Amino acid sequence: MTDPSGDRAAELRTTERRRLRALVEGDLAVAHELHADDYQLVTPGGGTVSKDAYLGDIASGVIDYRVFEPASEVAVQVFGDAGAVRYQARIDIRFASGGRDSTLVWHTDLYRRTDGRWQAVWSQATRIPTGDAGG
Repeated sequence: MTDPSGDRAAELRTTERRRLRALVEGDLAVAHELHADDYQLVTPGGGTVSKDAYLGDIASGVIDYRVFEPASEVAVQVFGDAGAVRYQARIDIRFASGGRDSTLVWHTDLYRRTDGRWQAVWSQATRIPTGDAGG
C-alpha cells in the first residue's frame, strides 16, 4: 500500500521547486497559480509583502531573481491538507534600483491544499550569517 502522506510530501516538494522556478523565470501564470490569494511573505529584513505586491514587483522587474534554489535537503511535513517545507536557499536578486542581494537563507513555506492543488500561504526567509550555515 502507498503511504498517502509520503505521496503528498513528494507532491509538495515538487510544487515548491516548481514555485521557485516560476519566480526565477518570471512565469507569472504559474506563480499566481502556486500562491494563495491571501499569501504573505516575511522578508529577511522583517517586512511583510502581499501576493499582489510580491508578484507585481517580479512582473515589473523591481525584483529579478537570478537564483532561488534549495542549498540543502527540502524537509517536508504534511498534516492532511496543510503542509510545510523548510530548507536553506541560495538567493541572488537584482533590483531595478540597481542593487543586488546574494545570500543564503533558511526558507520556510506553509501550504494548504485546495481543490486538489497545493498553494503557498505564508513564506518566511531568515538570512544566515556568513559562517553559520549549519545551525
